[in-house]
Amino acid sequence: MNITLQNIGRRFNREWIFRGIDYTFENAGKYAVLGANGSGKSTLLQVLNGSLVPSVGVLKYEDAGKEIEAGTVFNYLSLAAPYLEVIEDFSLNEMIDFHFKFKKFKAGIDKNAVADILNLEGSRNKLVKYFSSGMKQRLKLALAFCADTPMLMLDEPTSNLDTQGIDWYLSLVEKFSENRLTIVCSNQEHEYSFCENRLSIADYKG
Repeated sequence: MNITLQNIGRRFNREWIFRGIDYTFENAGKYAVLGANGSGKSTLLQVLNGSLVPSVGVLKYEDAGKEIEAGTVFNYLSLAAPYLEVIEDFSLNEMIDFHFKFKKFKAGIDKNAVADILNLEGSRNKLVKYFSSGMKQRLKLALAFCADTPMLMLDEPTSNLDTQGIDWYLSLVEKFSENRLTIVCSNQEHEYSFCENRLSIADYKG
């Protein structure tokens, strides 16, 4: 899966968040989008995943040589982000079932495996609203990593995670990011140290 940006810019009112981005995210590459808090990293990610339309420029998606319509790109990606909500009144089992109505499991993964990865085998009927903030973040990450999509987008992936949680996140990266276009928005090196490509938002300020 490739994403090509041609003169991409996004503004709110009269203020440019970023502009003039010419860049290609190439199939199976690992990319870090870097910048200070409030710099526009999340905005760029939302443009990339199709939830925001760029103010200027052209965005192209291509999978195995076939162009993908922007309106259907959500079928090709998994996302974990602090602003992504989980359904509080669902149990863990219900949340996993709901998520995988829209995404396929990766090979060798099923509902039981997701609960095992979360180390929550005994909490499958516990409502998500009773999870700690760290467990909710783990749930978002596990759902994203375990879905069989060619793109993986992660925004501040270790927010609300302790040191053990960070190690757990990095183990998921090693196990589940192979052969996927992976984009990490971050300003903490431990979150993106495995990314061989770096894009700094500061280079594209208006």
